Amino acid sequence: MRAVRTVIESVADTDATVLIRGESGVGKDLVARAIHSASGRGHGPFVKVNCAAIPPGLLESELFGHEKGAFTGAHRRKPGQFEYANKGTIYLDEIAELPLALQAKLLHVLQDFRFSRVGGHGLIDVDARVVAATNRDLEHAMARSEFREDLYYRLNVVEIRIPPLRERRGEIPLLASAFLSRFNEQYGRAKQLSSETMARLTEHSWSGNVRELENVIRRMVVLTDGEQAFEALVARQRNGHASTHAAASIASEGLREIARRGAREAERKALVEVLDRVQWNRAEASRILKVSYKTLLNKISECKLSPPSRRF
Repeated sequence: MRAVRTVIESVADTDATVLIRGESGVGKDLVARAIHSASGRGHGPFVKVNCAAIPPGLLESELFGHEKGAFTGAHRRKPGQFEYANKGTIYLDEIAELPLALQAKLLHVLQDFRFSRVGGHGLIDVDARVVAATNRDLEHAMARSEFREDLYYRLNVVEIRIPPLRERRGEIPLLASAFLSRFNEQYGRAKQLSSETMARLTEHSWSGNVRELENVIRRMVVLTDGEQAFEALVARQRNGHASTHAAASIASEGLREIARRGAREAERKALVEVLDRVQWNRAEASRILKVSYKTLLNKISECKLSPPSRRF
């Protein structure tokens, strides 16, 4: 994310078109707003258009406006979002969802920032910086003729790729703490997270990325059993993942190997439970488990275990 911040700082004071790419929930909106805020247009309007949330038949009118009587229901002239973004930034979220016909018109607008409203003939000049975002594979969409290649190169002057949260686990404790502080203040709570919960948060896969983490922390603050609910979710996902591979494992392993694997898993679980209970006092853990201190250290190494403070 430091690399992302460096790119933002490099391009903010230019008018270069930026294409932000990343999975849903990684924070593409925040990056777009950061580019706008750091630019010379920061005091101008920031207009977001979610191309996936507007019916295709209304998208052209939404982007470029329409004249009175342009179509049924057009009772008055309506400026488009490009006009509202004049002297500012227009953020086209989910750009891959634009219909092909509208992609062609957008391409022409990006060339000279001049367009006409739906049903109109006069040309309108606009001064707006364009930032676009998508969670789709645009190269694959181009190969399937679902996205125009010329528009792709027009948008992709500067590309910013935001990695998913699972690839930047070191940020999870910082993000969780920031969300915890915000929601405690918002809801008048004083919720604190245990070290075990923080470790679980760090280890979780986060398919919904930062947005999912934010919602989980919100639930932990507003619900008295929020942490238990998260633990139950992790357990269900773990069990579901295990069950999908169970049949394949049985088919490829013999009974003796299955028994060995089960014993190793049970041994690892017992080690984790005891070590967590004694707060990683290894001498105390070796006494409870009735093994030598050296044997305990070897088992910890074999199971690739580490104290909670070193998991993140």
